[in-house]
Formats: sequence, structure tokens, C-alpha cells
Amino acid sequence: MATSVTLSDVAREAGVSLATASRAINGSATRTVRPDLRERVLEAAQRLRYTPDANAQAMARGRTTSVGLVVHDITDPYFSSIAAGVTAAADAAGLQVTLTDTRHDPEREVELVRLLQRQRARAIVVVGGRHDDEAGNDVMRRTLADYAASGGSVALVGQPVLDVDTVVLENVAGAGALARALHARGYRRPAVLGGPDTHLTARERRDGFTHAFAALGTPVDPAHVVPSSFTHEGGEAAMRELLAVGADVDVVFAVNDVMALGALAAARDMGVRVPEDVALAGFDDILTLRDVVPGLTSVRVPLVEVGRLATGLALDAHAEGPRVRTVPTEVVLRASTPDRRA
Repeated sequence: MATSVTLSDVAREAGVSLATASRAINGSATRTVRPDLRERVLEAAQRLRYTPDANAQAMARGRTTSVGLVVHDITDPYFSSIAAGVTAAADAAGLQVTLTDTRHDPEREVELVRLLQRQRARAIVVVGGRHDDEAGNDVMRRTLADYAASGGSVALVGQPVLDVDTVVLENVAGAGALARALHARGYRRPAVLGGPDTHLTARERRDGFTHAFAALGTPVDPAHVVPSSFTHEGGEAAMRELLAVGADVDVVFAVNDVMALGALAAARDMGVRVPEDVALAGFDDILTLRDVVPGLTSVRVPLVEVGRLATGLALDAHAEGPRVRTVPTEVVLRASTPDRRA
């Protein structure tokens, strides 16, 4: 059996020291190699068909060629679309993505960042709204600061509360624009499936919607704002609760599309027709909506572009303070919210 070629073989072939061969092939965080010596080593490696060791390269450079991606639920099309943008941007930079899933557990999120730090990820992109929990946010803030101090860089998609570069979605403005569009179509008795009370993204969308309706002279009845988890199951449970009490509403706004799809399933199970009996709208305009009947009104977020933008921030080293990039949203009216003015 043929023996594998080692780095020592390459050094001997090139007539250089083992340390020089290592720096030429694996790179170094502190030392460089003269161009002529590096070329000699690379030619020797090619002749001998030497394959570099990825772990040795990471140790030498201080970083791997991976970008860590931390999402709350990869089965949610919102996160998978952003992940597609992160992957595309990483590919363009010659990097690969290590994907992790928190399962909506803040403690697991912290542990995953620490794991990616131990794995020497070059950068980390964290995707997901924050909670109104200063103690928990402070733990995550210090964890990200430790990672940055070790030489990594970070970007967040969510609220700018962790002292890192952040891509911010226009949640309040988008929900307010949706409320005004629905009001213009004749809706006067709205309800909201509001997500968790402490979830800042859910809160921003809920408040943006309710404040806009109040400003138009048709405030949302507080009894018609139903909290739930930020998931398909949460939307389904909240819709069942709303319909079970016979709430007099003409349109239901779920603070994300996955919840809206759960609400649609609940309505069908309970014999309530959408949009004939009650209209329905969501937020995010996820790809899955292409297959939904009736077409679901939503607030479009350019999710793939959000992933690209966050990755660009994470890979763009800078010495200034945290940067914030705001991404606009757009109301998309579909068959689930027909014009009621007639």
C-alpha cells in the first residue's frame, strides 16, 4: 500500500524547513513567506500530489474557512430563505457555511455560538428576533464579545441590542402599512395573532398594526389580540381560541406567515371560510405562500437579500462601532383580503 505524502516530504522536496513549508501552504496569522520560497513549496506539493490538512490550516491561520449560521428554526421558510442568502454570499467569498438551529431556546443559542468559537469559525451570522429579557440579552452580548475578542466577527438579523452589526427589518412600518391598506379595503374589525409577549419582532409588528388602526379611528379590541408561540402551532392555537369565543372580527393579522398558515388550517378545521367569513394576512412573504389557496396577503421582506447583507457585514472587518442596515418591506395584497368596500 502506498504511503501518503506528508508535509515533511514536501519540505524536503522543496529544500526548505518544515516551518517554512507549513507557512507557505497553511498560512500563518503572524508570519509570511518570501514569494519565491512559497512558489517553490507549492510546486513541490503539486508534484507530490500533497493534500493540505484543513485542521492544520485552521490552527495556522487562527480561523477556518467556515461561516457559522445560527437560526431559530431551519424548518421555517423565513429562516431557510435567509440561509440561502448567507450561503450564496459565503460561496462568493470562497467560504462554507456551518448551520446550527437553536429551536427557539436562548440558552442553546449561546452554547452554539461558543461551539462555533471553539471550531474557529471565521464569522458568525445570528438570525432571529430578540426577547425583552435584558439578563438573557446580556449573556448573549458577552458571548459574542468573547468571540469577537478571539478574532471573529459577527452580524445579527434582528433588533440592534447586542452591540454587533445588525440588519434591521422595518417591522413597525411594514405592519402599519398593512393596517392602512386593509382599512382602505373596508376592514374595520381586526384581530391580531400576536406571538409571544416578550418577542421583540412580534411586538413590533403587533404594535405597528394596532397603532395604525387606532390612528385611523378603528382601534383593535384588546380582547382580539391573542398571544401565542411564534410558530405554525402557535398560529393555529391562537386562531382556534379567537374563533371559539365567536369574536366579531372581519380580518385576522398573524405576525408572521408561518403563524398565518397555522391560522388558515385552524379556520378550515372549524368550518370557517377564508376569505368569505374572515380575511387573513401575515408578514414576511415566505416562498411557501406560492402554493397557498387563497393567496395570502403579506408584508414582503427580501429574505435572501437579508442573508447576503448580513454575511457581507460579518465578513467586512471594520474598527468603528456597530453598524445598522435597515431593510424596507412592502405590502402585497392577495385574495385572502378581498376589497370589502362594496
